[in-house]
Amino acid sequence: MPLGTADDTGAEIRLRTTVTAIDRDGRTVEDESGERFGYRRLLLATGSRPHEVDAPDSDRVLFFRSADDYRRLRELAAEGERIVVVGGGYIGAELAAALVQNGVGVDLVFPSTTLGDGTFPPPLAERYQRLFRDAGVRLVPDRRVEEVVTDASADGLEVVLDDGSRLRGDAVVLGLGVSPVTDLAEQSGLAVDDGVVVDACLATTDDAIWAAGDIASYPDRLLGRTRVEHVDNAQEMGRAAGRSMAGGGEAYRHTPYFYSQVFDVRWEAVGTLDPDLDTLVVETGDDESGPRTVVYYRDETGAPVGVLLWNVADATDAARLVLADAPTDEAELRGRIT
Repeated sequence: MPLGTADDTGAEIRLRTTVTAIDRDGRTVEDESGERFGYRRLLLATGSRPHEVDAPDSDRVLFFRSADDYRRLRELAAEGERIVVVGGGYIGAELAAALVQNGVGVDLVFPSTTLGDGTFPPPLAERYQRLFRDAGVRLVPDRRVEEVVTDASADGLEVVLDDGSRLRGDAVVLGLGVSPVTDLAEQSGLAVDDGVVVDACLATTDDAIWAAGDIASYPDRLLGRTRVEHVDNAQEMGRAAGRSMAGGGEAYRHTPYFYSQVFDVRWEAVGTLDPDLDTLVVETGDDESGPRTVVYYRDETGAPVGVLLWNVADATDAARLVLADAPTDEAELRGRIT
């Protein structure tokens, strides 16, 4: 996606260049060819790498992450084949929904009993799962993938599950989560604890180095120290890091939201979504996409630590305010977002 950076700013852009080391004393970085680049200020935004399982080296096996993966999956979908999707989180669920809506036969393998039950309270998880079943996705719950192998005919692939059973597909796409890429930070001695540790201005333990995006563990004003792997955080934190590096001295004050859209349902959330917490479910009416639901996830004091907005639009700021105010009165909570 061309951003016009070079034309607008005069920046020098080095594509296809992998940095392999940081010399903090000399304030240089070194690439794989041995070339060094000096810096006065350095930003680490190295993102995440997808989790993998054993699988053949094939363009029909995708550990979904990149734009190239997306383009290849479109090609496979156009062939109208059967695709096995592995993973019931954001990536797996959205891929399964998109594929079945494009006329592809889909098996969706996930480790939980009900799709979404690690995020939503049981009635909402059942509603979420029903969207996929009604659309024709074949659900394979309570199963993990051991490996992917070439089938006996060598024309397709088989997904070997943890109970020994196998699923055949013409392609396999896996969304098994990611891990932050913190190798450079660790090698250079920066503080790393489930991500690169940064302060409120996104500076690391070296005052010449900042970090942003998936890798940054930062002190959120509402959530405490956290790390967020989502687009809203990437966009807002990137802007904040740039301003901070340019001398703005601004703290990152944005509490990011995250969202997903499958079929005709869009949900958004702020904070911690853990169905093992005490949950207060508030139905606020219906629209063309079905019930509008707000779920408050509450800690042991009764204060909300997370807010889920199911088919409720333009309410993320209201959800942030609920977390900031932390009301414990149930009647008050019920009337906060309608």
